Order: sequence, then C-alpha cells, then structure tokens
Amino acid sequence: MNLDKEQILPRRIVLRGALAVGCSLFVPIALFGCDSKKSASPTSPAPTAPATSAAPASAPAPGANSADPVTPKKLAQTSVQYQTQPKGEQKCATCVNFIAESNTCKLVDGQISPDGWCTLWAKKV
Repeated sequence: MNLDKEQILPRRIVLRGALAVGCSLFVPIALFGCDSKKSASPTSPAPTAPATSAAPASAPAPGANSADPVTPKKLAQTSVQYQTQPKGEQKCATCVNFIAESNTCKLVDGQISPDGWCTLWAKKV
C-alpha cells in the first residue's frame, strides 16, 4: 500500500478533531456527572456530618437553653505533654490559660501545678 502525504494529512486532522470532541465531552461529565455525595432525591435534605461534640450524650443540645453555655471539653494532660516541672522560664503560673484560684487550666483537664508546663503554654501579658 503506497500512501502519499495528501492522504495522511487529512487522517491526522480527523484524529485531532475526534480527540478534541472526545475531550470536550469528557470535561462536563467529569465536573458535573459523577457527584457521589449528591443525594438520590433532590427534595431530601443535605446529609449532615456526624456529631463530634465534646458534650456528653445526656447534655442538652447547644442552643437549647441560651442561659446554659456549652463548655468545650478540655484536653487530656497526656495529649498536651503536661509535666509537673517547668520548661526553662515557662511554667503554668505564667501562662495565660492557668487559673490560679483553683489550680486548673482553661484548656487542660485535671489539677495543674503552678510549676507545670505543657505544649499549650502561652505567656501572660
């Protein structure tokens, strides 16, 4: 079979056109047609994220009573690398989160030593 340049050039143009048409059809499908998070029914409400609330199950829902503010759960001492010794000049007594009256912390659970330290330490100003 003897093909000359006049026969090959039109084939290339046709193949390029077919590629362009194929790609132009794929883009809308990729952007709009494959949304797996879309609900089956257009009238059903959007799915909600699972609750990761720090409040116990018996606690009232947030906003149920505006007089009762929801207090966030404090972090465990181990999760913030709490230690009873200071780290250099940094110690709980000089931290903005330390509550001296009760030897507690705004962010960390349990009793806190004034000479302690954790990764959440922030200097009082």
